[in-house]
Amino acid sequence: MAEVELTNVDKRFGSVEVIHDVSLSIAHGELVVFVGPSGCGKSTLLRLICGLENLSGGEVRIDGKSMRGVDPAKREVAMVFQSYALYPHMTVADNMGFALRMAGIGKAKRRKSVEEAARILRLEDLLDRLPKELSGGQRQRVAIGRAIVRNPQVFLFDEPLSNLDAELRVQMRLEILNLHRQLGATMIYVTHDQVEAMTMADRIVVLRNGEVEQIGTPLDLYERPDNRFVAGFIGSPRMNMLTAMVRDVTDGTALIVLDGGDNSALRVEVGDAGVRAGDSVTLGVRPEHFVPVEAGAATVSAEVEFVEHLGGTSLLHAPGHPAGPLVVESRDGPPPSAGPQRFGIDPAKTHLFLNDGRAIPRALQLVPAPAHD
Repeated sequence: MAEVELTNVDKRFGSVEVIHDVSLSIAHGELVVFVGPSGCGKSTLLRLICGLENLSGGEVRIDGKSMRGVDPAKREVAMVFQSYALYPHMTVADNMGFALRMAGIGKAKRRKSVEEAARILRLEDLLDRLPKELSGGQRQRVAIGRAIVRNPQVFLFDEPLSNLDAELRVQMRLEILNLHRQLGATMIYVTHDQVEAMTMADRIVVLRNGEVEQIGTPLDLYERPDNRFVAGFIGSPRMNMLTAMVRDVTDGTALIVLDGGDNSALRVEVGDAGVRAGDSVTLGVRPEHFVPVEAGAATVSAEVEFVEHLGGTSLLHAPGHPAGPLVVESRDGPPPSAGPQRFGIDPAKTHLFLNDGRAIPRALQLVPAPAHD
């Protein structure tokens, strides 16, 4: 069983700490995606797992065995990089079988392994071609095939689709998912693209500044983010972050008023989060979760400056709203246009964040805002 376990993993380059106290367990057969902004440490974490970087602290275990001091070639992992790194003078078959040849595997056995990998990746008709005769997607499949023939316990993918165009990226995502189903192998996939993370992962690990912000299924992170960073990073277009003020707190619930909001307020459950009247908070609303005004007691008025028409949907942009830049997704009715607009807020789909970024439970109900004194 190819479980991967990281315990209190640290990595420093000189005085710079790029990975700090990361602990997580990846089950056999799971596809886990590391995601985060550039420089967050996701590729470094992958290189620590495969042994291309040495640990500064903590431990990596694969199949229950400590990898401290174990050579990368003996860890039974295979890595697919962003660069295809194919030998230009070798055929597809020779590229895929090169690692086996270097390991002393006989020609007949090599050929059998290459042909099986080619069948899985639908490369049977390309085995005699050179890399220059292949498309980008085909070259990436060859790079994946080179990993398959090694029969590793764990596959590691380091942004393998970054060099492909949009259509090929969609196609290759499906290829990798199909490969995962066929092989049932443990896979760890690194990307900065949260769409790839959402569509591929069994679980997502969100990283920032070398630390884990949250681990969960795609829907967990989308519907129940632990903090403002995760909420803003997961989802496209990103969640609207709107400033608001707590009007009063009664029996574990708070009445909040959105900056620039109309004659409504949101009552939310805050429990013992330490929220007090007069506190500034942030209300998170995803662009697709606004509703028609008549369906929501809380409303937002905004000056829509421009509209992106995307076919089945349109995105309305109001960057000058007092509570913060506003993006609203519209799907129904006539095509929207720029100008003054009003939008309703669905309380069941909102998120509330404290000043330190922590999330507290979603809004429970809407009540009329009390009159100002």
